[in-house]
Amino acid sequence: MEVEIWSDVACPWCYIGKRRFEAALARFEHRDEVRITWRSFELDPGAPAERTGDGAEHLARKYGMTVEQARERQQEMADAAAGDGVEMRFDIARGANTFDAHRLVHLAAAHGLQDAMKERLLRAHFTEGELVSDHATLRRLAAEIGLPSEEVTDMLASDRFASEVRDDERTATEFGIGGVPTFVLDRALGASGAHPPDALLELLRRGWAAREGAVPVSSV
Repeated sequence: MEVEIWSDVACPWCYIGKRRFEAALARFEHRDEVRITWRSFELDPGAPAERTGDGAEHLARKYGMTVEQARERQQEMADAAAGDGVEMRFDIARGANTFDAHRLVHLAAAHGLQDAMKERLLRAHFTEGELVSDHATLRRLAAEIGLPSEEVTDMLASDRFASEVRDDERTATEFGIGGVPTFVLDRALGASGAHPPDALLELLRRGWAAREGAVPVSSV
């Protein structure tokens, strides 16, 4: 069964959703027959290479709330993440454009290391305060999971995998995906949001049962 997951490196619910999906998959009877592909989705494609200023202040401006309310929301998110074994440090997280990080995930897929790269980027952004648009940082993170350094350097200096990122985003639009994470099974069944593991396990079981006679996704 093919499971495609649209998500962004700078999306806190995507990090939580990844962990919850892993918990669901570990309990799924046919887990060894599931192939996972991470698809690109930029929450803010127009983001600068590095967003200056306080993250809570940016959140407050974006959603029309006070800075105090924004900090409370960040704390609630951090508490929710901790419940799933994820550490989120909004006090050090640095806002950044994630396009090149998505290209790196595509390169990792070509080497069978896509999940490891996705995990490393999420941890770097949310837990370690790394700038995931910085090429030196991306080269270091890629090397940590075993990607060839020279190939990573060449990719970042070119537009390699740019079309693949755009293709993912175009497909998301065609499917009606407006938020992430979104899970799509065999292009026939989908669910949006970081649902609890029990719900994601049920989604996997439904997807498995519906494999015969599956129809294309019309909306998610």
